[in-house]
Amino acid sequence: MNSLLSILLMAVGSMCAASFYVPIKKIKGWSWESYWIVQGVFSWLIVPVLFAWLTVPSGTLGDIVSGSPVTARWWAVFYGALWGVGGLTFGLSMRYLGVALGQSIALGLCAGIGTLVPPIVSGQNLFADRAGILMLIGISVSLAGIAIIGYAERLFCLCQPYLLKICCGW
Repeated sequence: MNSLLSILLMAVGSMCAASFYVPIKKIKGWSWESYWIVQGVFSWLIVPVLFAWLTVPSGTLGDIVSGSPVTARWWAVFYGALWGVGGLTFGLSMRYLGVALGQSIALGLCAGIGTLVPPIVSGQNLFADRAGILMLIGISVSLAGIAIIGYAERLFCLCQPYLLKICCGW
């Protein structure tokens, strides 16, 4: 049963991630900053509190938050602010680089850095054993694939002049 629930949650998360840019077509007249503040208020403030309220047993949400260590709450605020900065810079990359190049760079950086940081922080020497070398090879292949896809998307947009504004941000 846990496997089915995991697949269901992944599907819901994937649909949410895939629908990220759906509102952009409806708000073309808005400034970029207006869209991002509305999106930010909903996705970083309203929806998390609403989901916590709906999923935590009645009346215990306040007790859980107040019972957590103060340092844990401040770390949560700090990492939430970092997440906000990441979202803001990701949005700027979409605006100025276009979806094709912006997604390729963002995905490449997240995949590479997100995979390398934990073993490096824990002090693991990635060149010392087979698992570390395989991890480095996997990251290299992934980053090469993302770079090729980004380049192919860019070439496609250049070959289709009417698509330059849509997919390449020109």
